[in-house]
Amino acid sequence: MKKVTKLVMAAGISLALVGGGTSAVLNNVSSAASAPLKVGRVEAAAHGTKCFTVAVAVVQNGKIVAASLDDYQFLSTDVAKGVPNSDADFGQNYKDAKMVLASKKANNKYYSEHMTEEAKSTVAYDKNLAAVEKYATGKTIKELEATLAKKSKTQMVDAVSGATLVDTKGYLTAILDAAKAAK
Repeated sequence: MKKVTKLVMAAGISLALVGGGTSAVLNNVSSAASAPLKVGRVEAAAHGTKCFTVAVAVVQNGKIVAASLDDYQFLSTDVAKGVPNSDADFGQNYKDAKMVLASKKANNKYYSEHMTEEAKSTVAYDKNLAAVEKYATGKTIKELEATLAKKSKTQMVDAVSGATLVDTKGYLTAILDAAKAAK
């Protein structure tokens, strides 16, 4: 959390020095930096029924200052590396020994190729998620909630520059839920 606070302060100071009005902006950065950072984490079904999403949001003064997403799905051991302990006691509980619970981000190369083959995706999986995370960052909880309420699933894909995920709205909803859960 200290890194995020320092990053917010550094960005504010940089903007102040570039844009003029240094003392006013520094005062705002100083007061913003003293506001507590709250972290929320949720598990969601942002992308269908064959995986689950973990969404994390860092919130300060009702604004999302950082977000992170990943999906977990059972993937074949010949193409994916499983989560920790997949090759130990935890993995003994897998129904099929040739499948492991895997992070799609950790297996980005394989999963991106799979998205290209199955859905003709032109954007790598990790780049898609980064675009969704970037879209949510800087929005207040109320702003993101209002946007999600008024835009359809298709409109949300078009709204997020750089993302082509059909379930963009589901991922943003997961970030919103994490932001609301922040403590």
